Amino acid sequence: MKEGRSEGRYTRKNERFERREKTGNIPRGKAFQNSGKAGTSQGATEKDQIRLNRFIANSGVCSRREADDLIQKGFISVNGKQVTSLGTKITLNDNVKYKGKSLSAEQKVYILMNKPKGYVTTVEDPHADKTVLDLIGNDCPQRVYPVGRLDKETTGVLLLTNDGDLTGKLTHPKYNRKKIYHVFLDKNVEKNDLLKLAEGIELDGELVSADAVSYAEPDDKTQIGIELHSGKNRVIRRLFEILGYKVKKLDRVYFAGLTKKNVQRGRWRYLNEKEISMIKRGSY
Repeated sequence: MKEGRSEGRYTRKNERFERREKTGNIPRGKAFQNSGKAGTSQGATEKDQIRLNRFIANSGVCSRREADDLIQKGFISVNGKQVTSLGTKITLNDNVKYKGKSLSAEQKVYILMNKPKGYVTTVEDPHADKTVLDLIGNDCPQRVYPVGRLDKETTGVLLLTNDGDLTGKLTHPKYNRKKIYHVFLDKNVEKNDLLKLAEGIELDGELVSADAVSYAEPDDKTQIGIELHSGKNRVIRRLFEILGYKVKKLDRVYFAGLTKKNVQRGRWRYLNEKEISMIKRGSY
């Protein structure tokens, strides 16, 4: 493992931690049969049909992969009949229900939020006083949900959408979506511990390593910039705890090509067309 060009910076990919955030331009009752081929309204053509898992994903419940799991477990019904066959096709006129609640294919929306402390990123949590959806309220008519998670005390970039397919692509480990965090610690971080983070630390029986890590401020060794792809729960806090540090503040400054530039803490905005195209193509 080689030391980077600037003192105290270690990286696996020779990438630089950019504390200065960058972004693009920002503007502000029909017959139904339970089989893989049937399940559509009578007289429907192939062009009118859509796979059931895609319809569920489009409704904002989950990704297509997760929709397949719901179908197999018998949580989905079409026109009053339980469906368990993968590959089932329906039409938009069919009545699809998940746990008794009707689903509809809504218009896709994409929201960037600068998450504040004290809000959880679960859609429904009986033990939580506040969720990030409370910050949106009734200002967005579509039902959206967070992409991935940030713990209650973590702030920063959070994407919310009703696009289940995109959510699956942004959260599945195989896609390795880049995330950058600004970490504030309770004491100066030793250079040797930056090296350990770059080389990897065992967590839950798996070696977790930073793709890049450095001091965020040259004169303040308590502030660290770290880039990693791991989606483990509370991964950064746990890594630093293993090294003997306590995270005082954690802010995500970059996720899937997006930053929180020009979005005040606790506020949100819709993504523009250029940003939507960028995250769908994965060109960041």
